Amino acid sequence: MNFKQIMLMAATAALTLMNSCSSGSVKNRPGSTRIACDDTFENIIAQEIDVFEYAYSNRKRMAAIVPSYVSQAAAFDSLLNPDCPINTIVAGRKLTKAERTRLGNQKKKPREEQIAVDAVAIIANTANDVPELSMPDLRKILTGEYATWEQVWPASNLDSIRVMFDQNGSSLVQYMKENVMDGQPFGENVFAQGSSAAVFDAVMNRRGAIGIIGVSWISSDMTGRTFSREEIREMSTQSDTTRLAFSDKVRVMPIFNEYEARSYKPYQEYIFDGRYPLHRPIYMITTMSAQTVAGAFYSFVTGTQGQKVILLTGVLPARVTPRVVQLQ
Repeated sequence: MNFKQIMLMAATAALTLMNSCSSGSVKNRPGSTRIACDDTFENIIAQEIDVFEYAYSNRKRMAAIVPSYVSQAAAFDSLLNPDCPINTIVAGRKLTKAERTRLGNQKKKPREEQIAVDAVAIIANTANDVPELSMPDLRKILTGEYATWEQVWPASNLDSIRVMFDQNGSSLVQYMKENVMDGQPFGENVFAQGSSAAVFDAVMNRRGAIGIIGVSWISSDMTGRTFSREEIREMSTQSDTTRLAFSDKVRVMPIFNEYEARSYKPYQEYIFDGRYPLHRPIYMITTMSAQTVAGAFYSFVTGTQGQKVILLTGVLPARVTPRVVQLQ
């Protein structure tokens, strides 16, 4: 599936979301609220919702967070649309000055806070024998200058390189353009798959493929082990929330900068101290007061327990320092 096809799919999804907003056909039920989330952060927010609903609901009240996982652009569009019931979003950037003014004109007072730092992971097929990638290597792969693995690593037994993204216009695409490619266009070897899960599957099944994906998609829950709400809540109340395992269904490529003596994988310790070079902030933005369900969810995610839930996903939370563990 090429970028043009995915662009059409993304536009259709965004149009569906905005039509539901503008028509007024979707309203928040009592005790519920709708949010829009950049779909690259779906694994993170889905766990936050599970724990929040379990902890917040009781005999007197029931909380329901109804998420829409969309592109970053669609999330901001829904927040800025006065006819849309979505009042809280999760995205990879802050509000701009113009967006704040627009919300102010609607008599809304937005609150925003960084909730995490996401690592952008480079995943490869388990048959890939290239030991590591430098940032210049990655740039040349994305632009198409390197079309085969032999150009990266002469001893490689693989042939052509195929790069898998989630979808055109996603925050991952924007991040790589701005921070890796120096404004150059993508090469013809770059393909969109439609979702992060599809990127994972494509890399798992193609020997020469690499994928660009958020680190929460490759933490140990991708191996098939799932945690119940009770387990996640219990872990999020404990002081030791270390997660070291990545999925063994793909290879996580070590990356190094031009000035580093060695390469690093996107473990929380290396995101925290900046040695892993591919990382970006995650923000939560709401226009609702603390007395609402949306406001309570915002307080939960930005608070201690919500931050520990984020730590369990493999992403670095904004407020909880990871415990440093010697890796074997």
